[in-house]
Amino acid sequence: MNLRTAASALALAMLAACGESGAPTSAPANSIAAAPAPAGQDWTQTVSKTADGGFVMGNPNAPLKLVEYGSRTCPTCGNFGRTATRPLEDTYIKSGKVSYEFRDFLVHAPDLGVAILGQCAGEVPFFGMLEQMFVDQNQFLEKLESVPADFQQRLQGMSPTQQATAWVEHLGYLDFVKQRGLSETQARQCLGDSKRIEALAKVSEVAMRDKEVTGTPTFILNGEKIDAATWPQVEQALKAAGA
Repeated sequence: MNLRTAASALALAMLAACGESGAPTSAPANSIAAAPAPAGQDWTQTVSKTADGGFVMGNPNAPLKLVEYGSRTCPTCGNFGRTATRPLEDTYIKSGKVSYEFRDFLVHAPDLGVAILGQCAGEVPFFGMLEQMFVDQNQFLEKLESVPADFQQRLQGMSPTQQATAWVEHLGYLDFVKQRGLSETQARQCLGDSKRIEALAKVSEVAMRDKEVTGTPTFILNGEKIDAATWPQVEQALKAAGA
């Protein structure tokens, strides 16, 4: 996928709505037994990047595999991140019953650069950075609500990499990640990496084409979309599946 194709995929993804959900939940199932983590660890410390372009936390052989397609600037995703992180990790992931994968889905114009920064440091810091972005999301959304016209005009003549950098600078995400262990040099190298842009755009393109993802957050449990947008709804689906 070249940069022009990536930009087209990004434009299509941005037509998606924030806050839509999927299909009905499954019927109740028998309770699943917990699985012990490796000695001296718990399953929240097991994080890896997936072939589908996401990052997964938890037991690789967990019988319940929860996937979220989310946008870091989506308020509904932010609410889920703020309310779900602790109970999801402490009750379900640490038990070894559930693994949780987050895949960035590009909805709003700044999402590309924000997602790049969120993934830049790699596997170990990924979920901590994701949680912090959601905790502090409102301060960024306030700036997004009042974008100057001249800034939007300047974006028109920029490449996708330049736009990604301009957005995170304008909204304050670059300073945000610098305060959390990512150097400015690292951040700018990631933002200027065309392969990262292509990979992120492909995740959204495949999600829309093959998985019928039309908005965020979209939750998939063991390959099936569930009708959920909040933590209580997701937890209900997990319990119904035996968690």
